[in-house]
Amino acid sequence: MPIDAKVIVRRLYEDVWNRRKLDVVSDLFSPSHALRDNDSCGSSVGPEAYKIQVATYLAAFPDLRFIVEDTVAEKDKLVASWTISGTHTGEFMGIRPTHKKVSIEGITIHYLANGKIIDSNTSWDALGLMRQLGVFPALAKPKSAASR
Repeated sequence: MPIDAKVIVRRLYEDVWNRRKLDVVSDLFSPSHALRDNDSCGSSVGPEAYKIQVATYLAAFPDLRFIVEDTVAEKDKLVASWTISGTHTGEFMGIRPTHKKVSIEGITIHYLANGKIIDSNTSWDALGLMRQLGVFPALAKPKSAASR
């Protein structure tokens, strides 16, 4: 994989997410880019849809920051393991602001061609986010048989 794949993906997390330069999305993504996220409704297609996704997260977590923990590149794929952190000060997925600080891990497989990201498959700890926001309780320890 050419070195520019790492540069492209680094720009996605540093420039778009951490520096809030949403105009850079059009430079990095193909017009037919598809974002698949099992923890969100359906998938979104195209750079404009990705910008809306970014804006949605930034509205809910204005201090959101991506830290890329590791990357692995092979052929037309670049996998980024990441952690996001931020403070929930705006509505998110119907959840009113909790003002809680959260930190969530995830992984995204980016597919690249001709210097652009053409597809992204992401998986992240949505349940962990809900627990950190206090929306979903942590799993309770089962009662022992003797306490019945």
